[in-house]
Amino acid sequence: MIQAKQELLQALERALARLAPDAPPAAAFESPKQAAHGDLAITAAMPLARSLKKNPREIAQALVDALRAEPAVQRWVAALQIAGPGFVNLRLTAAARQAVVAEILAAGDGFGRRAANGRHVMVEFVSANPTGPLHVGHARQAALGDALCNLLATQGWQVTREFYYNDAGVQINTLAQSTQCRLQGLKPGDAGWPESAYNGDYIQDIADGFSAGQTVSADDRRFTASGDAADLDGIRQFAVAYLRHEQDLDLLAFGLKFDRYFLESGLYASGRVQATVDRLVAAGKTYDKDGALWLRSTEYGDDKDRVMRKSDGSYTYFVPDVAYHIDKFERGFVKVINIQGTDHHGTIARVRAGLQAAGVGIPAGYPDYVLHKMVTVMRGGQEVKISKRAGSYVTLRDLIDWTSRDAVRFFLISRKADTEFVFDIDLALKQSDENPVFYVQYAHARICSVLAQHAAQGGDAESVAGADLSLLAAPTEQALLLKLADYPEMLTRATAELAPHDVAFYLRDLAASLHAWYAAERFLSDDAALTRARMALLAATRQVLRSGLAVLGVSAPQAMQRSEAPAEAAA
Repeated sequence: MIQAKQELLQALERALARLAPDAPPAAAFESPKQAAHGDLAITAAMPLARSLKKNPREIAQALVDALRAEPAVQRWVAALQIAGPGFVNLRLTAAARQAVVAEILAAGDGFGRRAANGRHVMVEFVSANPTGPLHVGHARQAALGDALCNLLATQGWQVTREFYYNDAGVQINTLAQSTQCRLQGLKPGDAGWPESAYNGDYIQDIADGFSAGQTVSADDRRFTASGDAADLDGIRQFAVAYLRHEQDLDLLAFGLKFDRYFLESGLYASGRVQATVDRLVAAGKTYDKDGALWLRSTEYGDDKDRVMRKSDGSYTYFVPDVAYHIDKFERGFVKVINIQGTDHHGTIARVRAGLQAAGVGIPAGYPDYVLHKMVTVMRGGQEVKISKRAGSYVTLRDLIDWTSRDAVRFFLISRKADTEFVFDIDLALKQSDENPVFYVQYAHARICSVLAQHAAQGGDAESVAGADLSLLAAPTEQALLLKLADYPEMLTRATAELAPHDVAFYLRDLAASLHAWYAAERFLSDDAALTRARMALLAATRQVLRSGLAVLGVSAPQAMQRSEAPAEAAA
């Protein structure tokens, strides 16, 4: 079917060029809102009618006439119909739909993937300061970021995962002081315990490690504690290394590894921050007011000018961000995507303004952003707000320990990033169709079970050799075939829209089509030819389920148990 749609798209391009040779609209197919209307829809008649000053249905009829002359249409289209104000609906032949099985099994893991495009993209996400465990907001970033990276890779991008963190500043000083207080025997609630201190049990763990003279290693650093409670700088370095190590363990439990960790302190040590400020001053994009240095960010669409350097001489937080993104661009990343919480929304305009004002050739709109809202965690019908380990929030490790890596990944990617999300622990543990990740994984396991039964009887479903795909004519089979054929376009669309949640939506729909087919038809029967064709369709469906789950970083189990009685089995 993929070949059929490609040939039909080329036929549509030629037909539109004949109708409007001076300015033909882009050739594109859409999915009809109702399956009864057909398999593909064309909406080009309406915009063409405006430009050609003709009735839309008249244009639609001319388009249908032009399409009927195309060999690809004659081969792959069973019916062409005009509907409504000028929609053209196409119903594909059974052969066009059935061809997708052979295409999937021939391509294997490559189905839906595009060849390398030679372009580099960086996705920066999680980027947690090393002041405590990763919380559920970081968990959502981890799920979004890793899935988006996998999605970009399917479309030929060479992807770099980067983690940026602030290893200096007020928060790090608070971390060091909190640890020192623990070393001095103080604890939350005691007289003398700082109001701003971090209260989680992990602070005591850091203090115990420092007192014992431990050596801690993270992906980007290694430090040995002196054990001296008066050594505040040593405490600071040890605490950062300790928490970076803990974050590495959290990410390992999540199945995520970054290509590079970037330190904010490195921007100052290398002189990049000062060089960026000097460049903006030299370009005339700054001015002094009230003892502070301001950026003329309103010249670039910001709602007001922004302070760069405060009256006390310290820089506001967006200044190193500008320096950091210049560094990204100079490293060759023509496309950069930042995944951050919605509380960073105000940063976007000022960072982009700074990059444009710097005049280093960075295009407008650089970088791209995906902003996500926070997560509410429910357990036993009650909101969970406290983690003993963290002190005041639920951690990524809590979610994994309470459910599973697969559940955390799938749940946190199953809604648009900019929508509120409730993570229901009880639902994530259910072994039933109510649980979306179980529902999709069970579809894969169900297929594996049937194929194993077929193999035990001497069958082979790993190729389509000898399979008569024309026998796949049942209504539920036709629906499943169409859904399988949507996979490549779904990947392309989801990548263009930076919408990895579309993959989760698609997988649920695909699983629903599989389960409906399973309930309606018998797969292993005395009709060897029909059985062989259905095994091929099962194998193709298994491949797409496995590939889609891999994009989300979720496993595809070969066997699972349901806690409720399954529907009448067709096998």
